[in-house]
Amino acid sequence: MKIACLGWGSLIWKSGSLPVAGEWRHDGPSLPVEFCRVSDGGELATVLCMNAPAVPVMWAWLSETQLDLACRALRQREAIPDERCDDIGSLLVTGRPTGVIASWAAQRGIEAVIWTDLPPASASIEGRVPALDEAVAYLNGLTGEAREHARDYISRVPAQIDTPYRRAIGETLGW
Repeated sequence: MKIACLGWGSLIWKSGSLPVAGEWRHDGPSLPVEFCRVSDGGELATVLCMNAPAVPVMWAWLSETQLDLACRALRQREAIPDERCDDIGSLLVTGRPTGVIASWAAQRGIEAVIWTDLPPASASIEGRVPALDEAVAYLNGLTGEAREHARDYISRVPAQIDTPYRRAIGETLGW
């Protein structure tokens, strides 16, 4: 099975144990991504956010040919416990595909697609999207290594992930 992984954050520059075969490509489907998850590392990470405007994400082929093993590899790379298997998205492309991801994948001969599907999170509440001013204030309040880590994360996210929050962070904090 030909499996691809979608990416829009650290997975692109730090794939770890994920069996990526080749380079990350820039012509992924356009999905609603935003910097709206305060992650374990303290950065404001990119995640799917249904009220965000769509941006073209990146994708890479995987050398793994079994969908369950590909999902497991992504879950391990993301340090997502097995009981949170819903935090890995997957789509088996069959028949007459409908929807953004399925149509995009079918055009490229991709048979299955996986992605990290962690929810937004702020103020220690999973599923809560921080308001734009909250997100900027959160980042502005970071100091030392945490601030440098957050700035590094934002600077490494590919430029095509051009979101309202990213623009506001750039204008306000100069990142």
